[in-house]
Amino acid sequence: MSKITKVIARQVYDSRGNPTIEAEVFANNMKARAICPSGASIGSHEAFEKRDISNKKYLGKSVLKAVKLVNTKISKKLKNQNIHNQEKIDYILIKLDGTKQKKKFGANSLLAVSMAVKKLSARIKKIPLYKTFLIKKNFKLPYPLMNVINGGAHSNNGLRMQEFMIRPDKAKSVAEAIRMCFLVINNLKALIKKRGESTSVGDEGGFSPMINKNEDALKLIVKSIENSGFKNGKDISICLDVAANELFKKNKYSIHTKKFTSAQKTINEYKKLINKFKIKSIEDPFAENDWTSWNKFMKEINKKIQIVGDDLYATNLQRLKVGFLNQSSNAILIKLNQIGTVTETIEVIKFAQNIGFKTIISHRSGESEDTFIADLSVGTNSNQIKSGSLCRSERVAKYNQILRIEESLGKKAKMSKL
Repeated sequence: MSKITKVIARQVYDSRGNPTIEAEVFANNMKARAICPSGASIGSHEAFEKRDISNKKYLGKSVLKAVKLVNTKISKKLKNQNIHNQEKIDYILIKLDGTKQKKKFGANSLLAVSMAVKKLSARIKKIPLYKTFLIKKNFKLPYPLMNVINGGAHSNNGLRMQEFMIRPDKAKSVAEAIRMCFLVINNLKALIKKRGESTSVGDEGGFSPMINKNEDALKLIVKSIENSGFKNGKDISICLDVAANELFKKNKYSIHTKKFTSAQKTINEYKKLINKFKIKSIEDPFAENDWTSWNKFMKEINKKIQIVGDDLYATNLQRLKVGFLNQSSNAILIKLNQIGTVTETIEVIKFAQNIGFKTIISHRSGESEDTFIADLSVGTNSNQIKSGSLCRSERVAKYNQILRIEESLGKKAKMSKL
């Protein structure tokens, strides 16, 4: 049995330059470390992120108290635990916190430790990390949902929707998928330059041109797809992340314009966009507690496209069960730090796949060089992965890791189903 000898944590920085927590776990004279990401648009049902809000030296964003909790209480509790018993270790972490949303220790401190434990277990067993999750053979590789234009909370332009993404549906390999995205992104950059707009990028690597209308952004992407020699809706599809929580007030939405309108009018506008631009996936089209509108939308689109719950589910098994019974969506976004441990994340993925939902493994806007989610996406045969654009090393690191995994699988490498 490989016993944990110690756990240490430190404050490091994420891709937005904000403090975050890194944990390092030791066993068998070996070690592994993991960094917890942080979100920008955070749903109210997500697990709690512990920060030192009174520490003015770091503008209230430091995680020094969380670091101290890992170095004292968590390290002491996990000492001599079997590194390979992930479920037991995660249960100890959950019990140690003892609150529903991880408010005592913070999901950031628990998750950094949980991920590091998983990594070290794989290292000691001398097997790749992706082989330690749900799937042991016949691995399927995820399609990238690549962010190409940023809006909403991820940018300072006038776009209402948060992410405009592309998905290379006709790709037969990850290498081909990324090449297709590479072409579209570079053609999009050329079009934005031609308009006299800045080609600077947002938090997740997508361009942030000063565009105010969703339709203008969609037209630009369609043109970029065509200029790359592909057919929109066939070779490459457009996918959206609306982040409707940010655009919801008094049971009305301001998704398509700044004016707030009814849920039914919002649905009608979505249907127009779906038909006009051949949209294949929409994430968080309605607010996290507006179950009625989710259900209505699902019925009206009649399962034609992928409807993804992010803030709706917050990687929480109980909320996913409610969503399944309510027929709210047909896919779920998976974010480790929304729930706080690897074991709880795996439980949600398993349940989602058992009920026929597509699973999409996702980054956060505050990311790091850690590539854990790349291995997680392959090791759970998840259908897609969101890791931002083909830009900024903390985003590209995940795509590069999946390329390495594809290479190691050789002829056995197969793409997932869409």
